[in-house]
Amino acid sequence: MDYKSYLLILVVFFSTKAHAQQITCSPKDKAAVESKLIEIDEMYNGDFRGTMVSVGKTFMKTPYVAKTLEIGDTETLVVNLQGLDCTTFVENVLAFSLLLRQQEMSFDAYLKNLEIIRYKDGALEGYASRLHYFSEWIANNAEKGLLKDITAEIGGAEITKDIDFMSTHRDLYPFLADDSNFSKIKASENYLNNQAICVLAQDEIAKNEHLIKSGDIIALATSINGLDVTHTGIATREKDGRIHLLHASTGSMQVEVSKKPLAEYLKGIKSNIGIMVARPL
Repeated sequence: MDYKSYLLILVVFFSTKAHAQQITCSPKDKAAVESKLIEIDEMYNGDFRGTMVSVGKTFMKTPYVAKTLEIGDTETLVVNLQGLDCTTFVENVLAFSLLLRQQEMSFDAYLKNLEIIRYKDGALEGYASRLHYFSEWIANNAEKGLLKDITAEIGGAEITKDIDFMSTHRDLYPFLADDSNFSKIKASENYLNNQAICVLAQDEIAKNEHLIKSGDIIALATSINGLDVTHTGIATREKDGRIHLLHASTGSMQVEVSKKPLAEYLKGIKSNIGIMVARPL
């Protein structure tokens, strides 16, 4: 039986608006969350970014699986620890790390954190409320006080480009068959197109690497038309003293630490133009 065929819809009450929220979660994934809560229970020592790396490394070798959030006909809060893409990896690491700092190690608290991180202004209100573009993910989570975009502080410069990949590739996104979803995504894109994006250019990363800290969130900016970011992960300073990328890799198809330091790793990605860096607070 494949993963999607045995998903269980759980209805729980936890949002700030006090309404019933639909959760898509298999029994295996609910058990996996509860197991993870036990596994990481003693990891927080006051160093939040260090906790991010420690929690992130507990996911090592978890399979890379794309489009795990594209399930069913209605947007739900999807819980899936059996397969992660680059964004759901970062979201889950941040959600679990926050639980440790909050000292609230429960399944319901995890769900609340995940919704806050994944959706605009922390509330699931349909497909278009999900933070699909990662530059918007950074900006909106900065508004929530969860992180700070430090790209400009470490040598980044503003760039402008048209962000419209979803609306110009409507056929790739089943939820966009709905005209209401499509118009709302177009509105999000129009908003993004009026905002500059700050990027640390690829050839500037090595000399500014000392300003990046373990636990920072790294987003890979791209030259691909219509897109802002193609990949994301977590910075980790390894034994060689260099910053590497802890991420759900499409190369090895699992969560890993990049073998090469970040600056060298990015040179192997033809479309990469640099990075955005967000520091968890």
